[in-house]
Amino acid sequence: MADQSIIRITKELSDIQRSSDLSLAVACRDIDVRNVRALIIGPHDAPYEFGFFEFSFKFGKDYPGKSPNVTAVTTNAGRCRFNPNIYASGKVCLSILGTWRGERGEEWSAAQGLESILLSIQSLMSGNPYENEPGFEEANEPADKKNQRDYVQKIRHETLRISVIQRLEDYLGLTPDGQKVVQQTAADQDEADDELVDVDESSLPFEPFKDLCKRRFLWYYDSYLHAIQKAKTEVKDHEPFVRMPFEGSSNSMEGRFNYTDLERRLHNIKAALDAELEQWARAGLEAKANESTVAVNLQHQYEQVVQWFKRQDIPHDLQLEDGNPFVWALTYFGRPMTNLDGGLFKIRLHFSPQFPEEQPRVRFETKIFHHRIALDGTVCYFPNPLRKEDLQSHMEAVFASIEEDDPAYDPRTIVNLEAHNLFWGGPDGKKNYNRRLRRSVQKSLEDY
Repeated sequence: MADQSIIRITKELSDIQRSSDLSLAVACRDIDVRNVRALIIGPHDAPYEFGFFEFSFKFGKDYPGKSPNVTAVTTNAGRCRFNPNIYASGKVCLSILGTWRGERGEEWSAAQGLESILLSIQSLMSGNPYENEPGFEEANEPADKKNQRDYVQKIRHETLRISVIQRLEDYLGLTPDGQKVVQQTAADQDEADDELVDVDESSLPFEPFKDLCKRRFLWYYDSYLHAIQKAKTEVKDHEPFVRMPFEGSSNSMEGRFNYTDLERRLHNIKAALDAELEQWARAGLEAKANESTVAVNLQHQYEQVVQWFKRQDIPHDLQLEDGNPFVWALTYFGRPMTNLDGGLFKIRLHFSPQFPEEQPRVRFETKIFHHRIALDGTVCYFPNPLRKEDLQSHMEAVFASIEEDDPAYDPRTIVNLEAHNLFWGGPDGKKNYNRRLRRSVQKSLEDY
């Protein structure tokens, strides 16, 4: 008989991976389903906003009868306490985990699971995390108000520095000074791969959220810069963090503000991500010459998408840039009965040699004022999670994202701050948004 705990964990992983919740992600190695990694993207309007917070889950054979062990991974190597209930050591204090005292009915039950734990942790990442500290209600009012402000300020800084900037620099092989860490040559990598043939998979690096964080960084880049500009009006560079009453010497958030440096490092990360697209294109031409599996797949899917456009009678001009199946150049014709009607927009779709593990990056090259399109043209869209390797699904999702007139409100899709605020800013704001969008559509014709 199959292990019931394994069946339960596998189902919970699948449910989260299939869900439309843009703030949660989970992954595990195929060989070890009891050890799960989870990512929580910090909520909007909180000092944790759009940060990447990773957690480790270890499930015992008695799960779901007993809760898993949960450890915070994003702690700056054990030096940063991100919340009164999330310690620098990685301990997560929650009553449902048995790591904190709670009221009757707040303890663990088999009805709970991976998602409920993640949502409980996410609820700690509030706009005022200071209130999570026991005794908050009895705190001295004047001093308490100042502590709350000071605590929010330093969490916002460290969210950007540790959870976003350090993480992306590690992924991209960048030093804080923006220098590229020396990478292995292709020959070195081939030799290393040969040596790893008999190595246990569990000994290899496991970075399940690398591509997701890169793509989300591009979504939220302008929000990060906006947060920095706002924070610069509140604190001065090199001003020390204020220690909170509940922080101890080995369980605290220590440091100094330096938003000028964070801004510089954000720019370096953005430049490195842009440079990756050029690297993909060059590697793609080599892969095409070598008739690699990915190159053949992308060429075949390109031909299928062209036929799909014709069958659906969708006006289009889709070409492979320089014959490279890793770079698609699309002229998008705004569809009738939408706010994009009559527009002509140039779009580039860039594909990695590691597709589909690395997902496409889609950018409008024609300027457009749209709440789902960032200032650099990056499109915020959601392909079917079960069809991420199917590029028709990506095209459908891109079109749906930019053509939808009445989407559900979701602050996790904020990629263009001004357009988002107008779109959701009431009737007058929406009218102004539509005028701005239509002007950009008309200009697309003039500039084409």
